[in-house]
Amino acid sequence: MVARQAAFAEESAEVEVLYANLEKMKSLTKKIQTSMSRLDVSGRTVQEAIRPIYGNTQRLQTTNTNVDRIMEAIEKVRQPLDMRNKEEQILRERPDRVGLGQYIASIDRTNRALKAMKSSGMRSNQKAVNELGGLLQVGSQNLQEVFRDIVRQDSQPIEPLQQIMRGAEFPMISTNKSAELRTINTHISNAHAAPNGGLSPSAKVYAQERGQYIQLSLQNLSAASLSTARKVNADAIYKPGSNGIGTYCAGIQGMFTAEYACICEIFSRDEWGAILAATCSAALQTFAGTLRDLDNHIKANMLTDCYLAYEIVELVSTTSFHLEDKTGELKHEISDAIKPIRETAKSSLTSLLNDTRTKIQQTMALPVDGSAIPLTSEVMQRLQLMTSYLPPLTSIMRSLGDGGWKNTNTAISTSSLPTLKSFDVGADGQQLFAHYSMDAIDTLLSNLENRTRSLLKGKSLQGVSMANNVAIVERMIRSSELAPLLANAAQPKLDAAKKNAKNSYMDGWNEVFKLMQDVTNTAKAPRPPSTGAAIDSAALLKSMSNKDKDVIKEKFKGFNLIFDELIAKHKAFKMEGEVRKQLGIEVQKFVEPLYARFWERYHEIDKGKGKYVKYDKAQLGAIVNAL
Repeated sequence: MVARQAAFAEESAEVEVLYANLEKMKSLTKKIQTSMSRLDVSGRTVQEAIRPIYGNTQRLQTTNTNVDRIMEAIEKVRQPLDMRNKEEQILRERPDRVGLGQYIASIDRTNRALKAMKSSGMRSNQKAVNELGGLLQVGSQNLQEVFRDIVRQDSQPIEPLQQIMRGAEFPMISTNKSAELRTINTHISNAHAAPNGGLSPSAKVYAQERGQYIQLSLQNLSAASLSTARKVNADAIYKPGSNGIGTYCAGIQGMFTAEYACICEIFSRDEWGAILAATCSAALQTFAGTLRDLDNHIKANMLTDCYLAYEIVELVSTTSFHLEDKTGELKHEISDAIKPIRETAKSSLTSLLNDTRTKIQQTMALPVDGSAIPLTSEVMQRLQLMTSYLPPLTSIMRSLGDGGWKNTNTAISTSSLPTLKSFDVGADGQQLFAHYSMDAIDTLLSNLENRTRSLLKGKSLQGVSMANNVAIVERMIRSSELAPLLANAAQPKLDAAKKNAKNSYMDGWNEVFKLMQDVTNTAKAPRPPSTGAAIDSAALLKSMSNKDKDVIKEKFKGFNLIFDELIAKHKAFKMEGEVRKQLGIEVQKFVEPLYARFWERYHEIDKGKGKYVKYDKAQLGAIVNAL
């Protein structure tokens, strides 16, 4: 019992202690709540006080950042101004004194500074922009002078004939100098933008210096082309290759090709064509002037020197094709230069035909011995010479069209530029030349035939004259390069002309035919057959009346007279070998059987005394066989 009370008392004490602690906790909690309330009020007060300060701080930070950036921009603007004095000291000097590398670096820095100031758009920098621009201009001009000096070092005029004769390469700017020039050109181009369609300053310098070098190097070849064109003998026909134009073209081709290679090493690809044209401009102007002088010479000596025009057309056109293949440029420039001579070459075809026609029509006398006129050989020599110029003639004839050489207005032709294909002598080219040649031969023979009828008396003489001229035409075709070109076209016309000439000549022998016709009627026997068994001349004559015998006697006497006269004329005529042979055969074929038939019937008319029958069959056969 006592123990339970003691335990109960102990538990009661513990409960009181817990209650006491609980009261203390409540009291502490109230104090903490009070403190939190005061702290909250204080925090709101502090926040309201700090908020304006924090906003000002952020604005100050932004302002500070902007100020820093402005300072940086000002510093960047000031930098070009600060470096101006330093760069001016460099750029005012010559590049070879300060060193090319350092000089170029200074130009690059100045150029960058100028671009930066221009991009800033600040008006206050305008003065500085102008000053830097002027400084950059000075530096660029100094670089151009260095560029010029380097180009000049390898631009001393040469004698192209040495390279042509040795087959050597034409000189070029050395690799090291090309690299140096390329570097300089790059910086000059960066400092100065070329105008649309124009050249950069360095390109102009290059074109000027190298253009002068090419022009001076080729001037002797130009002079040689003109000097070799001068004629010692006014009637001398131009010989292929005797003029210096071939060497001139070879020099142009070699120098222009080498120059293009130099340009490609120094300048950018889009500039190559324009720079080459500018560089070669002066030389091409001289070349065009030379061709104009040669054209005037050819026009003054058209009949003898038209072949020079053909040669020039071929050489210059070939040079143009080569340069176009190697460079892709200068075709139109060279075509403009050759155009006058090409037009002269066209008109020459008509001029040669007109000259043949005019000379024949103005001929006041023809050889009385029937010999050929010199003009025939002259015309055929022209055609023979033309076979040496088939490529240019093919091109010219194609531009005129088949038969276009008959048009008197060929000189105003406006044909397109010649192409490489137009110089291909194919089947059509050979046909065109054959047509022209036949027109030339036809002009010669037709006009000559008309003139022989007017100037020569007697068809025999006319026939001999035409036969001789036709023979020369035929012989000169067969003995030259004309043979394969004209074989098919010429022979039918020549055969017809030979037949007409033979008929004209044999017309004089018709009197013989009339005399040898047997129209005598016998009184006691029928007329013997023309062929068959042997004829008894004595028996035949015995059956004839005295009157008929007198007719036979007169026929023999007339035949003797005419035959001797015709034989004498035949021998007096001057005939080409083939003409004499052919006409002799014709006389033999005509006279011998006719006389033999008549003689067999009536040779006993003078009983072998020779009073009327001057020739027996064998004697006459020997005479005509000897013709």
